[in-house]
Amino acid sequence: MSVRTRFAPSPTGRLHLGNVRAAAFNWLFSKSSDGVFILRIEDTDIERNVDEGEASILEDLRWLGLDWDEGPDVDGPHGPYRQSGRSELYASKVDGLVESGGAYPCFCTAEEGQEDSSLKEVTHQYSGACRGLDPDERNARLNEEEPHVIRFSVPQNHPEVTIQDEVFGSISFPINDIDDFVICRTDGRVTYNFGVVVDDIDMEITHVIRGVGHLSNTPKQVLLFDALGANRPVFAHLPTVLGPDGRKLSKREGATSIQEMKAQGYPADAVLNYVSLLGWSHPEEKEILSNEELAASMSLDRVGRSDCQLDPDKFRWVSQQHLAQQNLQELVSHVRPFIDRDRFPDTGDNLSAVIDTLRTRLSTYKDINDHLGLLFPEDKVHAELFRKEVGVDPEVNRTLIAVREKLQALERWEEGGIGTAIREAGTSAGVKGAELFHPVRRVLIGSEKGPDLGKILVGLGMGEGIRRIDQAIGE
Repeated sequence: MSVRTRFAPSPTGRLHLGNVRAAAFNWLFSKSSDGVFILRIEDTDIERNVDEGEASILEDLRWLGLDWDEGPDVDGPHGPYRQSGRSELYASKVDGLVESGGAYPCFCTAEEGQEDSSLKEVTHQYSGACRGLDPDERNARLNEEEPHVIRFSVPQNHPEVTIQDEVFGSISFPINDIDDFVICRTDGRVTYNFGVVVDDIDMEITHVIRGVGHLSNTPKQVLLFDALGANRPVFAHLPTVLGPDGRKLSKREGATSIQEMKAQGYPADAVLNYVSLLGWSHPEEKEILSNEELAASMSLDRVGRSDCQLDPDKFRWVSQQHLAQQNLQELVSHVRPFIDRDRFPDTGDNLSAVIDTLRTRLSTYKDINDHLGLLFPEDKVHAELFRKEVGVDPEVNRTLIAVREKLQALERWEEGGIGTAIREAGTSAGVKGAELFHPVRRVLIGSEKGPDLGKILVGLGMGEGIRRIDQAIGE
């Protein structure tokens, strides 16, 4: 059987980096195995669902490039892919367990179902009062439609429940620590643990890859797999993702959402690259990887057990490396929408050249606004006065005149030719090195340090570049 993984979010808010990490691992593992990736929406917790919650999840996953082979908007043989549309299947499975003796109706109120806390060696929260209820009494109460839940009858034939986890190895849970847990509520809705197992069986999920926070659910789920006569999937629990403050990520604690990442100008492939490195390492210790490279090298045996912590500086570095690898046309198309036109209404006639000049300074697309002022100062009056001050020095003025003459003689305004022209101007003016480049750069961008002069002048364009030199010369 081919590998089948799933990501099963609840539509309770935007995805954040922590839960996207789980989606990424499932997607990458399925791709690395030439398998199937399923998107399933667990929307039965009606009270917590939010408007547009599902739509935002699909939007975030599509932006990241995590396409699914089966899901709520993709036909497949195991639909529907929303839990809200699977109630008949759940009901039939609950009835089957009750008929086989694997589950039973429980009429206890919350208080009636508790163990006496004064007793020693209490391990169950539920007393088990209805487990041994006389069949005639049970049927009579059912016929009277007395409110009840359905509890799973936890088997007592083994002292422990043991699972084999691909990350944490063999783990055992004492059977005495597991209640006869509820699988169906009074209103007929099944609980999380039951619904997810029925779905995983029906959708033929082979690998359950999720955060270690779900590990406590696993013993109950494997008991349900066994009771329903299904093979257990392979489990792999990923280490916890902590925020920069060392606290666990959560929507309630303000974890950064994918929507915010997108708004801040992080490229999607950099986000996927970074979250994939949280708890996993490449066989060759590479850190900058394309989606294809990640998929080709993903394996569960390289997932660590230790908690991992978000590092904003590392995240920005990964993003910067991805921007550096983008071709210029693609980079321009992504950067253009982020330009603050109130601050920078005029960025010249050749935005490609402008962005090419500044690209090494960018960690995100939005960073463009932190650097455009280098070429296009917002205070134009102050910038012009500064240029005139630079040109007051007679030696500098003479150098600038020579530079202008060589630049004006150029037939093509391109980086290589501009650099040659400036050096030739320095030769004719008798200056070189800092004496040549510093004053020219100060006139053009107001600083002795910055991008190569050829890049600066291509970004400014011939007209604007010559105009600034003329202002310094005093013409």
